Formats: sequence, C-alpha cells, structure tokens
Amino acid sequence: MGNFHIACRVENHVDRAKFIRIPRLLVDTGSEHTWLPASKLERIGVLREKKDVSFVMANGQVVTRSIGFAVLRVDKHFTIDEVVFAEEGDLTLLGARTLEGLNLMVDPAKKKLVAAGPIPAA
Repeated sequence: MGNFHIACRVENHVDRAKFIRIPRLLVDTGSEHTWLPASKLERIGVLREKKDVSFVMANGQVVTRSIGFAVLRVDKHFTIDEVVFAEEGDLTLLGARTLEGLNLMVDPAKKKLVAAGPIPAA
C-alpha cells in the first residue's frame, strides 16, 4: 500500500473550542487505535480515561499507555473515538477504528482517503 499522511483536527469532546491541528498523521490501517502526542492532548484538556492499557508494537514489544476520548476531523468528515496518549518515540497514527468512524477508506493507488460509501445496516 505504501505510507501516506493526512492532516487532522483534534477537539476536546466536551469543549469543542479547545482543539489542535496535527499536520502530518500517518494513516495506519494495521493500528487499531489512533495515537496522538500526549502533550498535545493534555494541552486541549483530553483526560486519561483508561490507564495502563497494554499494546503490542510492530516489533513485538509490549507497552502501556493511557486512552482518552476526542473528536477527530479530516476535511468534512468527523467522529468521536478513543485516542492513545503517545509518548516520546511513539509514532503519530490514524488507526483503523477512526477510519471506520470517519467512514473513510484508503485508496492505495492514489495514496489518499476516500469516502467508504453507504454504511451497512442490519
């Protein structure tokens, strides 16, 4: 597929006036969660709701991080999702759960996000 980055606006889910812009967020369909710098999440008041959550990194290392809730916007698309408080040395990633919430999918040929179409219902 190849790697590509997108820009994203991240908002405090309680006070939408508190937000940050992430200019380069790596799209990673292999990551379940979206990982954002802890310092930036703290700056907009995102709280650590789940603590000591274990994750297995691509190299097999197990790490522990906290999770909070935020609104994520990519162009006209938005969703609320769990976000991981990334620490120094962690990648900044847009994960698969957020992509599903945004109703976007990866176009591997064009290396961009595109609308996923109608959402399946029961």
